[in-house]
Amino acid sequence: MPNARSAARPLWRNWAGNQHCSPHVIERPTDESALIDVVTRAAEAGRRVKAVGAGHSFTAAACTDGHLVDLSGYDQVLHVDRERARVTVQAGITLRRLAAQVHKHGLAMENLGDIAYQSIAGATATATHGTGARFGNIASRITAMRLIDGSGRIVACSADEAPDVFACARVGVGALGLVSTVTLQCVPAFNLHAVEEPRLVDEILDELDVLVDGSDHYEFLWVPGTRWALTKRNTRTQDAPRPRPRWQAFRNDVLIDNLGFGAMLRVGRHRPHLIPAVAKRLPSTGRQEYVERSDRVFATPRWVRFLEMEYAVPREAFPAALAEVRALVARLGVPIGFPVECRFVAGDDIALSTASGYDTAYIAVHTDVAMPHEQYFTGVEQIMMGHGGRPHWGKLHYRNAASLAPAYPRWDEFQSIRARLDPDGRFANPYTDRVFGPV
Repeated sequence: MPNARSAARPLWRNWAGNQHCSPHVIERPTDESALIDVVTRAAEAGRRVKAVGAGHSFTAAACTDGHLVDLSGYDQVLHVDRERARVTVQAGITLRRLAAQVHKHGLAMENLGDIAYQSIAGATATATHGTGARFGNIASRITAMRLIDGSGRIVACSADEAPDVFACARVGVGALGLVSTVTLQCVPAFNLHAVEEPRLVDEILDELDVLVDGSDHYEFLWVPGTRWALTKRNTRTQDAPRPRPRWQAFRNDVLIDNLGFGAMLRVGRHRPHLIPAVAKRLPSTGRQEYVERSDRVFATPRWVRFLEMEYAVPREAFPAALAEVRALVARLGVPIGFPVECRFVAGDDIALSTASGYDTAYIAVHTDVAMPHEQYFTGVEQIMMGHGGRPHWGKLHYRNAASLAPAYPRWDEFQSIRARLDPDGRFANPYTDRVFGPV
């Protein structure tokens, strides 16, 4: 039973509700000096510090019993260099707000994932990505950073300044310090010609390289229990927007993808045997084709709360890995209500990026927050480990430092930077202790 002191502490929960903690205090900085002050005070008191943006990670990466730094008010655009298409922002700005702000200056993010609620620091720290064989994850677009180390010192890094820190800090998993600002390489604003349609998953796999390499941004979602997948093919264009009719966007994005899907999951909690029959209706919405501003196509509303595991594998291993996941689902005999999401990203040079060193494919599995997930997720993880897979740092997995180190050739490089920037473990917590070991 918690004592009076712990009971009086604030309670923080993540978006999915599967992680929570009771920090000593929740800090809400609005400028860099306040960030420094948090770390300095925590160091003097011998407490730990963790930052949280939108709380969209499914792991306990942001949990602490010390100082929890809520970055929601630390969300300003500080500088826009229109000539070089670069923007410097505070760490707490959400991807949605960032995209809207840079659009005002005729710019856009090169690539985005399908959820825009995350903060820029949280998204990059966990190697969050979109899809597109020629485009890297969001962290690969960082050109400079400022972070606060374990002593409260500002560390500035880029490819030219402290490049060894820069090679690690872009995907730091919150273990190297508090990210203060990031400078991002943008591109001139563009629209996307979107084509969304159901296809037989075996047909997709037969044409996979043509589809992935022939589209700027290609992804598909296999619907378990069916032979079908929902495909999304987005091509960059300067054509004028031709958005979907409002009724169609409302029907598909709100009524079907959120309200209808949520209702299906609620029924499935009590009558799981009905899930396959309802799931077979997911690919039946037909073909959609439209042109819209890039960020409005990349990101979609997500109201249904879920749990997620996502693994990165070398692109050439993708067909075999997905085939094993399909076989696992059939073997488990447990109805799976969520589609399996498949995406493709270019490799990068960031030490602990899930795409470090090679072009990458991602396979993401989900469950309703109220449904058992361990058997499904552990089975998927075993498959992915057999293909050299790397788990998304912000999504559920069961790996530890001993298991993860062999998957990253630059593991020791990251650990060396961690020991230098945070020798006292100021930014450690049980999650970082598990995945990286003690400082």
